[in-house]
Amino acid sequence: MAIFDSLNVSASSLTAQRLRMDVASSNIANAQTTRATMNEDGEYEPYQRKMVSLQPGTKSFKSYLNKARYGTATTTNGVRVNSIINDQAPFKTVYEPEHPDADEAGMVRYPNVDPLKENVDMMSATRSYEANVTALNASKDMLLKALEIGQ
Repeated sequence: MAIFDSLNVSASSLTAQRLRMDVASSNIANAQTTRATMNEDGEYEPYQRKMVSLQPGTKSFKSYLNKARYGTATTTNGVRVNSIINDQAPFKTVYEPEHPDADEAGMVRYPNVDPLKENVDMMSATRSYEANVTALNASKDMLLKALEIGQ
């Protein structure tokens, strides 16, 4: 394990958690957007909830080479964002005949965003971000102490 691997792992997680917070904020901001995109029929579609898909960081060629040469275990390089996917849950329908986006029956389709779910996702991402900042600071302190010992 290289000297900066722990810093790189924490940094990758910080980036991923920040993106999770950004996506949750975007979902909350668009929770009432009934005209987000236009479909192929020329009709407006409501905003569709986005979700972040994470996966373990890729292993480098160097790590596989070292395992083959020296038999040492490989380590992952943190976490990375696999993709941002649309939630396929159905849209919410509400009876509002006076709304400009109401259909013939007076029903309006609203985004499939649940503000409570988004707040939970935001809190989870925030806690993970804080935990990684703590781990990053601990690694930094250990590296500084190692430098002090070497003086």
